[in-house]
Amino acid sequence: MAGAEKLVEIWRGDILESVHRGHAVIVDETGEIREARGDPSRVFLPRSAAKMLQALPLVESGAAKEAGLAPEHLALACASHNGAAIHTERVGEWLADIGRSEDDLRCGAHEPKDRPARDALIREGRPPCQIHNNCSGKHAGFLTLARHLGAGPEYVEPDHPVQQAVRAAIEEMTGEDSPAFAIDGCSAPNFATTLHGMARAMARMAAGETGSMARNLAAARLVAAMARYPELVAGEGRACTELMRAMGGAASVKTGAEAVFVAILPGPRLGIAVKIEDGGTRAAEAVIAALLARIGVLDAAHPAARRFMHGPITNWRGIETGHVRVLI
Repeated sequence: MAGAEKLVEIWRGDILESVHRGHAVIVDETGEIREARGDPSRVFLPRSAAKMLQALPLVESGAAKEAGLAPEHLALACASHNGAAIHTERVGEWLADIGRSEDDLRCGAHEPKDRPARDALIREGRPPCQIHNNCSGKHAGFLTLARHLGAGPEYVEPDHPVQQAVRAAIEEMTGEDSPAFAIDGCSAPNFATTLHGMARAMARMAAGETGSMARNLAAARLVAAMARYPELVAGEGRACTELMRAMGGAASVKTGAEAVFVAILPGPRLGIAVKIEDGGTRAAEAVIAALLARIGVLDAAHPAARRFMHGPITNWRGIETGHVRVLI
């Protein structure tokens, strides 16, 4: 069994300051590995990189159609958003449209990453609510599916019909039985899989070869929604948003906590999964950008590509002090 490989170096001047080791897998539409670094069989938690798979039952069940969800709602269902007004206003309206409220969410509240939104809460003396949670779009999707199924309110419980549908979709798309799950930051179960399985699922979404026409259509709608609304999937300054904008719809990408990144490439019908062992997000961003550039869906000279692949690293005076080196 292969171990993690050195994938990213961080240099300060001429001194190697840090090293990030990890795994990266590229899979084609048949599920075969085209290229791998590290261990493709490593079991990991995909965290928020699984949101497109978690959203499949929402669409393929007919729940999204019943609720009149538009592409922007589907982008939010796949999002780890910044909690900016463009995110929270849409999620609030979505909940109202399905007869639910912030109290029905089970994701918990945290401060928005969006600075204007955070500062507005501080000025107004208001605490953040659950709609500010970066996963509130995913949870609005869970509530929509639960309503469609006539299921109970505790939709994050592992034995709830919503999570059973999610687990089934993940196992069918990865082609693997999930060996375990853990509770994510938003309180929903996160089902473990392998890097190969996750990349296989992304390739199946890219190629529209998911095993059923309903799922093919659901996958296509989710991938297109992400590409159309990259600002809803994450937010300003975030790698997901900047890289999808730079690619102009050629690929849909999604980050996950603890340095996970995945990509869906419809043109070449490929899927990518990346996991950095030390949880360093900057390394996962660098690796995914480098792979997208090498495959040809991202211009390596684009400012967003250069930012995540190379830096430069600057200090508080704007002086360049170092750079990122990707070993892919």
